[in-house]
Amino acid sequence: ALDRLLAIDPYLKPYQKVIQRRLSKIIEAENRLTGGKMTLADFASGHEYFGLHFQNNQWVFREWAPNADKIFLVGDMTGWLEEEAFALKRLDNDIWEIRLPTDTFKHEDLYRLRIHWPGGEGDRIPAYARRVVQDSTTLIFNAQVWFPVSFYQWQCRNFRLPAEAPFIYEAHIGMAQEEEKIGSFQEFTSNVLPRIVESGYNTIQLMAIQEHPYYGSFGYQVANFFAVSSRFGTPDDLKALIDKAHSAGLAVLMDIIHSHAVTNETEGLSRFDGTLYQYFHDGPRGRHKLWDSRCFDYGRHQVLHFLLSNCRFWLDEYHLDGFRFDGITSMLYLHHGMNKAFTTYDDYFSDEVDEDALTYLALANKLTHTLRPDAVTIAEDVSGMPGLAASQENGGFGFDYRFAMGVPDNWIKLIKEVSDENWPMGHLWHELTNRRADENTISYAESHDQALVGDKSIIFRLIAEDMYDHMSIGDDNIRVDRGIALHKMIRLITLA
Repeated sequence: ALDRLLAIDPYLKPYQKVIQRRLSKIIEAENRLTGGKMTLADFASGHEYFGLHFQNNQWVFREWAPNADKIFLVGDMTGWLEEEAFALKRLDNDIWEIRLPTDTFKHEDLYRLRIHWPGGEGDRIPAYARRVVQDSTTLIFNAQVWFPVSFYQWQCRNFRLPAEAPFIYEAHIGMAQEEEKIGSFQEFTSNVLPRIVESGYNTIQLMAIQEHPYYGSFGYQVANFFAVSSRFGTPDDLKALIDKAHSAGLAVLMDIIHSHAVTNETEGLSRFDGTLYQYFHDGPRGRHKLWDSRCFDYGRHQVLHFLLSNCRFWLDEYHLDGFRFDGITSMLYLHHGMNKAFTTYDDYFSDEVDEDALTYLALANKLTHTLRPDAVTIAEDVSGMPGLAASQENGGFGFDYRFAMGVPDNWIKLIKEVSDENWPMGHLWHELTNRRADENTISYAESHDQALVGDKSIIFRLIAEDMYDHMSIGDDNIRVDRGIALHKMIRLITLA
């Protein structure tokens, strides 16, 4: 496997031992997790064990909380008070469990955990909660029992991805509507999905699916990794959207956020059992200064169990067709890529690389492709880490594609700094074709990164304020005419 990687890129030969160590670490990690007694897919089934489940005519709830002294279920069923009948019992491996009769919960009941630890206590939403809702008045989030009379019945059961390369429509459900409100899954299915099909796309990539307390984070500050964002609707609403997309021949990917988590403690995982290091690194390494978020400890068995189970959950429960892994550069390097220019291969093989994170990503790719051989995984990495989107058989880490993230940044920079009659063709050719020979790349002219975090869309940069008054047919405006022509050319050359 390594021979092929080195043959394609001879510049990697000085780092052969480091690459081999990393590949060996992946194998060792998988053997450690499975103990040689199960498959990786079997290991990644924590969502079927932890959290709230109705099994054998009783409710069973389990949580992992090593530092806890006492844990109570509180909610509508207890009047939000601690009751001994709702106290969890500690089992082996710091797992807490409670079994309750059939009539304990009803559909849409609200609940949470009250966890006591040495020197303190706090309310927490269960780590594996599959439904979390926000009260419109108090703005408080709670877990919600999702146990309808009849569960969603899939219509398109055996969807497989189109044979051709993905032509991706990226969407944020809440902002995809024209009305001045947060859009819903149902509205997207009715109003937007037909337009995506008519436009010729074969893949949808959905942002902001995992529950997040702060709407302005665009879904990238996740609190509840197994819960669909209730702002957009119910779990069944999302299933209906995906089902309808599949029936129309569209694959559906989601942005999956495993690079970090919110610092929120009541809603999220931070200080879940009273410690800051249950799921995350302790000390400064556990906090992302730029994003004000928590950084996972990818070397920890229980964290790998949580994240790998999360990958499987979304594939199993929602029939998703793959993932775009967000923030991979931040995961891969201890400096998170902040103020870092990657100018030499030494940057990819230094002691600044978090090899535990690299191991996790390789395992996540193997798991995803084991469960769905036709699934698509995409790496959002700006650093250009070699082998990231090469197959594991060829010495890589298993992503199907990487984003050509420099391309949209280059277009904005070019439009801002150089008049279009002076655009350097040689430079453009280099930027649009500069990619690794052994990796498939997804190119794009612009994305939410350019439009949402302090810049403007390409069309607004080209047309500016004339967008408001001169976009009608028959309005002879040179800036609009030139802008639209350039916009078409930018998309054409980028796709070509």
